[in-house]
Amino acid sequence: MIIPVHGFINMMNNPLKFRMFLFSRLPSAFFSGLRIQEIDETRCVVSVPYKWFSKNPFRSTYFACLAMAAEMSTGVQAMMYVYRRIPPISMLVVRMEANYFKKAVGVTNFASEGGHLIKEAINNAIGSGEAQKIVIKSTGTSESGELIAEFFITWSFKVKK
Repeated sequence: MIIPVHGFINMMNNPLKFRMFLFSRLPSAFFSGLRIQEIDETRCVVSVPYKWFSKNPFRSTYFACLAMAAEMSTGVQAMMYVYRRIPPISMLVVRMEANYFKKAVGVTNFASEGGHLIKEAINNAIGSGEAQKIVIKSTGTSESGELIAEFFITWSFKVKK
């Protein structure tokens, strides 16, 4: 079966469809201002701004909003490979670890380059019939390229029964 990744990528790159998706499925991401900056089969970049809805009392982006953007940079890649998949695949975050290096005081971009690992894990889940867990790294940087945070998101994939 051909996986419709390009159709999914086109949907995520359509600003109106993406915002409707966020508003209906992830309202906190919608109100926090998360945006997909770049997406293809192997890489996804998601941005989160420093603004009223995403700020904390310490004049920086709230850690939960940073985590949301990091998770989305990996989750959109996972969704791309389970989208309209036969057999259907369930996906779930089972663990998250984070390291913070600098205050996020502007737009923070989270980049994940684990698309090929996600595709392989899904194929292994289908082939083995067993759940597959993988860890995908998402790195957050400021607009000037300074390292803000890194997240390690553990995903589990298994064939739905």
